Amino acid sequence: MGDVVNLRQVRKQKARTEKERLAGESRALHGRSKAERDRDRLAADKAEHFIAGHRREKPGDPNES
Repeated sequence: MGDVVNLRQVRKQKARTEKERLAGESRALHGRSKAERDRDRLAADKAEHFIAGHRREKPGDPNES
């Protein structure tokens, strides 16, 4: 004869496993250290400054039409 299985416990364990899997995916996508965030922000600021320095018309130029 087979073992007795409590279906409620099996269902809850399956939900916990799924929740942990989704949490792992979320950590992989969004979990970054402060150093990584600072490095990316610095690179974005540097790129924006570079692009702004190569514009033909400066923002706030009184000769704009």
